[in-house]
Amino acid sequence: MKHPRQNKRAPQTHPSALAVPSYHRILVKHDLIEKTLSIPDAYEVFLKVGADPEVRKLRRKVARGNKMKHVPALYLATAMALQGMTKQELEALKLRIEEKRV
Repeated sequence: MKHPRQNKRAPQTHPSALAVPSYHRILVKHDLIEKTLSIPDAYEVFLKVGADPEVRKLRRKVARGNKMKHVPALYLATAMALQGMTKQELEALKLRIEEKRV
């Protein structure tokens, strides 16, 4: 007896979620930018976040564990550094980023 074929395909994510770059999602997740911010502006903010001394220090701690040399790992290391920050540190980072924007 044949069993009916079961569809085991993974549920599809919304296409607009895939269209947003990872750095944009990282910044939105940590409430450093608004979801509606344009992609070029979000990248500019991401570069400023990555250049922040506190983030660099935390990112170095993350990178020591495994040698990260390729570009996606930089996004991952920055995301992990942001995850390791407290709410107060994230708020201070947000203020520093806004200072640089003006």
